[in-house]
Amino acid sequence: MKPFDIDSKVLIVGLGLLGGSYAKALSKKGIYVSAIDTRTESINYALENGIIKDGSDSVNEALIKAADVIVFALYPKVFINWIKENQALFCPGTLITDVTGVKKCVVDEINAVLRHDVEFVAAHPMAGREVYGVENSDDRIFNGANYIVVPTERNTKEGIDNCKKLGIYLGFARIAELSPEKHDEMIGFVSQLTHCIAVSLMTCCDDESLVDYTGDSFRDLTRIARINDAMWSELFMLNKDSLLKQMDVFIDEFRELKNLISDGNVPVLRDKMKLSTKRRALFDRK
Repeated sequence: MKPFDIDSKVLIVGLGLLGGSYAKALSKKGIYVSAIDTRTESINYALENGIIKDGSDSVNEALIKAADVIVFALYPKVFINWIKENQALFCPGTLITDVTGVKKCVVDEINAVLRHDVEFVAAHPMAGREVYGVENSDDRIFNGANYIVVPTERNTKEGIDNCKKLGIYLGFARIAELSPEKHDEMIGFVSQLTHCIAVSLMTCCDDESLVDYTGDSFRDLTRIARINDAMWSELFMLNKDSLLKQMDVFIDEFRELKNLISDGNVPVLRDKMKLSTKRRALFDRK
């Protein structure tokens, strides 16, 4: 496997918001980027706007064989099936990576079938927007964001280093490394639980006039409630055990807060608020 650098060729499979944002960021660095997406309109848009150099709306052997790195920006199950059906087209030494929001089940299934002369280093860009498609892609979403590399014992140092270099070229502020198990536990809390809370806030009140008198606090808390139901329901089910565990922890904490208010226990209620403020300050410093 050759080191990842400006001369590397990157193929992106799945040219939606994240795939398109990857393509924009890498193309601006002068890296040769091609793409495969089933939507002809997405490929044409990316070509016309200089986001990619080449593209195809179907599996293209020439694009696959030319790539040093292939980034899969697909739903988890689609990603797994794509590998099973098309991995014979990979050149030996190809590095593949992904943007998938869950890891353990995906990594295990792909590694169980993947050729041994191809390396899969999982990664998770902690960035996004509540819009979809390459037309809304924006490489600025990576600025100040976190990029998580999720290696296994099967990965080489060269593969892991190349995946981290990809994150650097994309413009991420911080690059971390987690095991698949720890990743899914963490993501169940910081991402999936927060989406569940946002959805619950939007569905627990049917007053359609809320928009006329809410403030920034409600808008900020529910920004992610504008949700891709197909993708997020799949992610929730694939990480069900970790998510349910985090939901139970949250429910217990919320119930305790409710009891403090019900009992009029202002001193302990204020202690909770002070702890919350202290922990949130860590994010502000970042």
